[in-house]
Formats: sequence, structure tokens, C-alpha cells
Amino acid sequence: MYAIIKTGGKQYKVATDEAVYVEKLDVAEGETVTFDQVILINDGESTKVGAPVIEGAKVSGKVEKQGKEKKVVTYKYKPKKHSHTKKGHRQPYTKVIIESIEG
Repeated sequence: MYAIIKTGGKQYKVATDEAVYVEKLDVAEGETVTFDQVILINDGESTKVGAPVIEGAKVSGKVEKQGKEKKVVTYKYKPKKHSHTKKGHRQPYTKVIIESIEG
């Protein structure tokens, strides 16, 4: 059984007992989070597709970790102008273990 959920402006394919890294959520580690924007649910036999979301469907999971991804370095360089800029960015994420898919 799997579902497609929408959170943080992105869509994720999730299954039970699977870890998924989503955009940072304002939830403490160890707490439960519920995603109510479920776009698709497939249970192996039938498929439910929402227009745009499935009414009454929800996916719940437990927040395991809050963290930051590896650093992405950008380097701008203009030849013959003695100009260069080096910047780094670490995107925050939330690791969620999916516990149940209802719908």
C-alpha cells in the first residue's frame, strides 16, 4: 500500500514503515504529524485518485529527526574584474517515519 501526499509545495510517494525526508515542519522530534492532503492511495487492488485531494484520507507518521542537508556551494566568478562570490546553503529537513495510511 502506498500514497502520494503533498507537503511543503512538493509531492512525495510514501508507504507504511518507510522514512521520508520532507521540507522542515514545525513539530518536535518524537511527536506525531498528520498529512491530510492525500492525492492518491493505492492498496494493491484498487486506486483512489482525488480531485485535487481525497476527502477524509490522511497519512500519519512520527517525526524521527530534524536536520540539515549537506552544504550546497555556489560560486560566482567574473573574469578580468577581480570579482568572485562564494556562498553556501544547508536546507533544513524533517525525517518522518510513516505509520499509517487511512482512506
